[in-house]
Amino acid sequence: MKKSKLQNQFFEELAKVPIVQVACEKTGISRNSVYRWRKEDKTFASKMDKALAEGVALVNDMSESQLLTLIKEKNWSAISFWLRHRNDNYKDKIEVTTKEESEALTPSQAKIVRQALRLAAITKSRSIKKINERKTDENN
Repeated sequence: MKKSKLQNQFFEELAKVPIVQVACEKTGISRNSVYRWRKEDKTFASKMDKALAEGVALVNDMSESQLLTLIKEKNWSAISFWLRHRNDNYKDKIEVTTKEESEALTPSQAKIVRQALRLAAITKSRSIKKINERKTDENN
């Protein structure tokens, strides 16, 4: 079968089930080939991303549909899940968003940082020297 036809078949399967391994098995293409094509061919990568996104959207739609069915059947777990993930009043965690602006270091702060980095470099090189000396002593 032609490579382009195989690739298109792979994209169709990936759009149905957004799992690369499953799409590979259904089309008879190895995962190595898929990831090699993805790495070498930007067009392939773009089409693969699009197919994955379509597949994920499809699974999300099916999942939400099933969840709504369970909610209509008064399934407490489904109701709780929906509320915890869709309604801020029922969330398990509080989300805090802030805009943090970083300021430039003052000259004295910059001096301290440079000194600390210099000392860290000295400590690191001394540690390496000690390790090498121990290895030499052990070998003798």
